[in-house]
Amino acid sequence: MAALRNGQLVAFPTETVYGLGADATNADAVRKIFEVKGRPDNHPLIVHLSEAGELTRWASAVPKAAWQLAEAFWPGPLTLVLPKSVRVPDVTTGGLSSVGLRVPAHPVALELLRRFGGPVAAPSANRFGRVSPTQAEHVATDLGADVEVVLDGGACRVGLESTIVDLTSGAPVLLRPGGITTARIEEVPGVAVSRQPASETRAPGMLQSHYAPRARVEVVEPSDIARRAHALVAQGKSVALLLLTPIADGGDLSSFPDGALLLDVGKDAREAAQQFYAALRRADAANADVILASPPALQGLGEALADRLRKASGTRTSTPTPT
Repeated sequence: MAALRNGQLVAFPTETVYGLGADATNADAVRKIFEVKGRPDNHPLIVHLSEAGELTRWASAVPKAAWQLAEAFWPGPLTLVLPKSVRVPDVTTGGLSSVGLRVPAHPVALELLRRFGGPVAAPSANRFGRVSPTQAEHVATDLGADVEVVLDGGACRVGLESTIVDLTSGAPVLLRPGGITTARIEEVPGVAVSRQPASETRAPGMLQSHYAPRARVEVVEPSDIARRAHALVAQGKSVALLLLTPIADGGDLSSFPDGALLLDVGKDAREAAQQFYAALRRADAANADVILASPPALQGLGEALADRLRKASGTRTSTPTPT
């Protein structure tokens, strides 16, 4: 707790990914997050709370739907975007009049928040635009001595970032799919979620390219992935395979070229979500040139997986470099 109170950075586990935390009310400490990550200063941070009862301290207005969603899913991987309280510095929200708030569902994170006694602003604990960390060693590899404290809480249970729902203009709007599926949110009585954010809306993970490994990521239909793998190997490329669609849909393993790295992400969407970022990191560790990924089914967590895969394969303004 001393590190946070002294304006230092603390990396900590949540159920989604590891966060790079600072006192959300300390503008100088929050600026360190942007500096360490190389994050644009207009890209808002999510503020983590210890309980839903703190909403009225950090949001200036809390509609009924926000209380309903908090009751249903907190602690858990759901971020609610609300009008911000004057207690939240502009630097924390990227200059926006709104703030993203959530209560994480990880015992280490909750204990940290309770002992600290205040809100903690925390994006993912990695360099901006790179693959999110789901283990403490990922944080150490990415940030090294730039973070003062790393709390090790094991591998993240969910493995993908929180779902973000904007409640600033009436009807709930989905800004980012994540660990809580849209279908589950819409099971809450009276809550229907739109997928049409306003053009000026900003939230974490909304850029075209994000969550990107050093290797180039290509999304290929299952029926074509073996042919594409052979073509790349013939060009002298090192290939990794990320099969988010059952192998039966794309042929058996013998149809892939010798030497291609198979990135095992389990047997269903839940396991794939847990393993997704670690798999991208394994490809980079193996010096793969290209990751060929089959798209997941869009049901349930598949929507969030497809979102992360699309952004990992998005056009980059620059090539991520090792850190």
